[in-house]
Amino acid sequence: MITIDGLSKSFGSKSVLRGMSMVIPNGKTTCIIGKSGCGKSVLLKHIVGLLDADAGTIMIDGKNIAKIGNDDLFALRRRIGYVFQGAALFDSLTVFENVVISLVEHGETDKNTLESEARRVLSAVGLLPDLSLSGTDDYEREYAILRAKKPSDLSGGMRKRVGVARALVGDPSYIFYDEPTTGLDPVTSQQIDDLLADLAKKLHVTSVVITHDMFSVFNIADHVVMIDGGRVLFEGTVSELHDAREPEVIEFLARYHPDGRHRMIP
Repeated sequence: MITIDGLSKSFGSKSVLRGMSMVIPNGKTTCIIGKSGCGKSVLLKHIVGLLDADAGTIMIDGKNIAKIGNDDLFALRRRIGYVFQGAALFDSLTVFENVVISLVEHGETDKNTLESEARRVLSAVGLLPDLSLSGTDDYEREYAILRAKKPSDLSGGMRKRVGVARALVGDPSYIFYDEPTTGLDPVTSQQIDDLLADLAKKLHVTSVVITHDMFSVFNIADHVVMIDGGRVLFEGTVSELHDAREPEVIEFLARYHPDGRHRMIP
């Protein structure tokens, strides 16, 4: 579980996080929403230890990340998978090389280990048949073709799936998704939503999704946090989000309301 208490951060005279507090429960999908520039990305950088807070604490599985040593922080980061906006694949690398890059950077050189992990995660995200079919002619043919492709050979949806596969390497406890459906058409966005929901269910991983796509929130979220002005404005379930009365929440949700009209506060 991730517990954030009173987190504050300023850059010069600009205050970005202002006493932010929230709980990210284990085994659930938490969607973090809010306007551009409200502090979502800065929050994630604090959670993974890339930024130091001016005040407040972040506890991950009972450990204060500001007080752990470099070795423990490195070990923590290996338990976190990150899916970047736009997938952020390396254009010069093949699908296989993109997927196993973290293992290679951490010193893994055994070819069988690298191949086995690539097959596992590419099957998990639906780019290959079920892993139980590994060794069959059809599976091996599909794998050989896919592993050799470059990102330029892939559709937008396939690139997202490769990005998710890369994040799954090493069986992380937490996966952070940064705008996973941005730039995708509605059908492909639904497929990515289904993938995220399926992975959360099968792997029991704790997922944190930054998104502006409220349709994704309604599809996949167990827990929703809305940030506004560097503070937590709302925290609760999707059902509670629908019933929220804060004007800022109502305004944010208005364009996604089925009848297309702003809800009025009784």
